[in-house]
Amino acid sequence: MMKMGILNMEKKWLCPLIATSAFCMLFLATSFNFGLVSSIHSINSLFFFLPSHSNRNQTSSLAFVEKKISPSSAPAKPSTPRFAYLISGSKGDLEKLWRTLHALYHPLNHYVVHLDLEAPLEERLELASRIEKQHIFNEVGNVFVISKANMVTYRGPTMVANTLHACAILLKRSKDWDWFINLSASDYPLVTQDDLLYSFSSLDRSLNFIEHTSRLGWKLDKRAMPIIVDPGLYQSTEQDVFWVNPKRALPTAFKLFTGSAWMVLSRDFVEFVVWGWDNLPRTLLMYYANFLSSPEGYFQTVACNVPELSKTVVNTDLHYISWDVPPKQHPHILNINDTDKMIASGAAFARKFKQDDPAMDLIDKKLLKKRHGLFTLGGWCSGKPKCTEVGNMYKLKPGPGAQRLQKPIAGLTLKAKSGQDQCK
Repeated sequence: MMKMGILNMEKKWLCPLIATSAFCMLFLATSFNFGLVSSIHSINSLFFFLPSHSNRNQTSSLAFVEKKISPSSAPAKPSTPRFAYLISGSKGDLEKLWRTLHALYHPLNHYVVHLDLEAPLEERLELASRIEKQHIFNEVGNVFVISKANMVTYRGPTMVANTLHACAILLKRSKDWDWFINLSASDYPLVTQDDLLYSFSSLDRSLNFIEHTSRLGWKLDKRAMPIIVDPGLYQSTEQDVFWVNPKRALPTAFKLFTGSAWMVLSRDFVEFVVWGWDNLPRTLLMYYANFLSSPEGYFQTVACNVPELSKTVVNTDLHYISWDVPPKQHPHILNINDTDKMIASGAAFARKFKQDDPAMDLIDKKLLKKRHGLFTLGGWCSGKPKCTEVGNMYKLKPGPGAQRLQKPIAGLTLKAKSGQDQCK
């Protein structure tokens, strides 16, 4: 009987002893493989039913989530970047948009094209038909037309909404692009896409090219304080914005910035404003719904009020635009007399052009090596005549445009890295 009691007692302690030994072995193995700090996290994960410090500290938890989606944790990018374009137009812009699309086309890039609700249905259907019938677009599959047109009033927030719509489409359609560029049908490139891709190949892909300033001047009284309502938010026909009283005070929760409506945004920035894990993009979107010419302030104010993003902003829109001094609402229409200034500026794009202006013909011949009705010449071009078939899409043939573009970009990015002329 005594021996049976001892045996039962040994069996009683046998399971706890095995469990304790296994736990010690796991602790030692974890310590050797991952270090003491990592082993502590492993132990905490085993006792998932106990409250942890990270669960109690909401700020630490949020910081961890944001760190996971920061650019530094992303895998290495291929050497050749890709752009995602929005090219938008309105009534009567079909031919201008079609020509601009051909001038900007490259098989590596992605394109969303949009004729707004003011454009006749016939024009929108014709655009969709042309894209469907273009065999290179079909072969590569990188051109998408927004068939359900948006109302865009340009002076109100509907243009911001249209831009965010295109961003969302591009994010959903492909993970394979690095920068978003918004252009209108009145824009035209001054460099080839090979020039642009080559010039951006060596750049930090978190950079955002956004012209901006916090010195609003006359805009404080004329734009920041008045409250406007844009009927384009709720009407199917275009009407001008209207003002309501009283005026509002300037914000204290964030600092206002203004600048160009045309920009080059990193994918990280686009994900930030579209997915919105921080509340600031949504807050500012609602604030700018009643702000005159909100496309000239929304993205600038978002970028410059987020410390991590403000460090990525380069103060340029990469455009050549001829303004009055002081600038008015609309820039001058460019013509052939402006060609030398455009080229000397080192800009990637210029605006505004009338349809088939002789200046565009000169740009095609002198800068883009583009024949009428065909795509801009590039290393990818194959077939007879050139650029009627897709060859090696990864082959770049940068020309003089790359040299013109790289010089101002290098200077501006250097200033941004040193904190000069950045979100001030």
